[in-house]
Amino acid sequence: MFNIPFNRPHVTGREVQYIAEACDRGHLSGDGPFTGRCQRWLEEATGATRALLTTSGTSALEMTAILADIGPGDEVIMPSYTFSSSANAFVLRGGVPVFIDIRPDTMNMDEALIEAAVTPRTRAIMVMHYAGVPCDMEPIMAVAERHNLVVIEDAAQGLLSSYRGRPVGGIGHMAAFSFHETKNIIAGEGGAILINDPRVVQRAEIIREKGTNRTAFHRGETDKYTWVDLGSSFLPSEIIAAFLWAQLEGAKEITARRLALWNRYHERFAPLEAAGLARRPIRPDDTVSNGHIYYLLLPSREKRDALIASLRAVGIMAVFHYIPLHSAPAGTRFGRANGAMTHTDDLSHRLVRLPLWVDLGDRLDEVAGHVLRILGAGDAS
Repeated sequence: MFNIPFNRPHVTGREVQYIAEACDRGHLSGDGPFTGRCQRWLEEATGATRALLTTSGTSALEMTAILADIGPGDEVIMPSYTFSSSANAFVLRGGVPVFIDIRPDTMNMDEALIEAAVTPRTRAIMVMHYAGVPCDMEPIMAVAERHNLVVIEDAAQGLLSSYRGRPVGGIGHMAAFSFHETKNIIAGEGGAILINDPRVVQRAEIIREKGTNRTAFHRGETDKYTWVDLGSSFLPSEIIAAFLWAQLEGAKEITARRLALWNRYHERFAPLEAAGLARRPIRPDDTVSNGHIYYLLLPSREKRDALIASLRAVGIMAVFHYIPLHSAPAGTRFGRANGAMTHTDDLSHRLVRLPLWVDLGDRLDEVAGHVLRILGAGDAS
């Protein structure tokens, strides 16, 4: 019996040291020195005009909805195969998620379906880079320009991925990262909003600080601060930022180690794909992935469920992923599907995610060996 969890958080060894430094400084609320370091790192890594840490990836998405001026009845085109936060951020403002199908190769939204979903009420396109594999952003940005729409990247899974040489998070008008403990770079909880439109940077600072111009006040740009706009408490503590800074210092090494594991899975499962027993993930040549998720697509839901059960029986935790939003109770209440959801419905029933965490090491071979034996491809170890 094995004990291989689906995820195990990785620490670099400097997190506690930096948290202690924050405590010694006596600055534990937000926007301290560690917050500044993290934000500058994100700006340099993505090319974003401004990065602001937030309490979560969800809160970063909620900020993008306010900045995009989403109001009652406004429509936001997005994939159905994504997490609830992607839609909730806009529903909270009265917006209507308009779901479109995904591509069968990357599991990302099908950019060819976006323009047909545009109506006079459309205000934004929300893309989600599934498993850290970027969407095909060039045609998406072109559609947005033709229809004067805001493009928001749900880049929760995409830190240090890139599309045609451009970092994820630095392509759309705004983007959101997550540092939840299941992501590559973590802070337990936490996130960041990235602003690529200089015209809304100041408003983003105000929204993040409970609708006040407090950030400008601390820079000496006004002699007092007051309530000037919508906002909420989106600012994380300096303790979260201190933990995150230790992670960002090691981000390139962490990403390289995850990609090495991803590639080992990919090599081990080549016989499965050759035998038609499963399909491996596809990474387009014009993208660079960060190795966030390794998944297999089984021939049927029954085979997927049987594989998960068989792995769990020997102590290996494998899981499926999203229930498509268009078929979820809240999705049918708050949103609508535009066109058939053929690939979303089919692939979501057949996808299984395998354990992938930085310190998995040689235990990956135990996972791969069991998968190969269960699916009838032998053990190619």
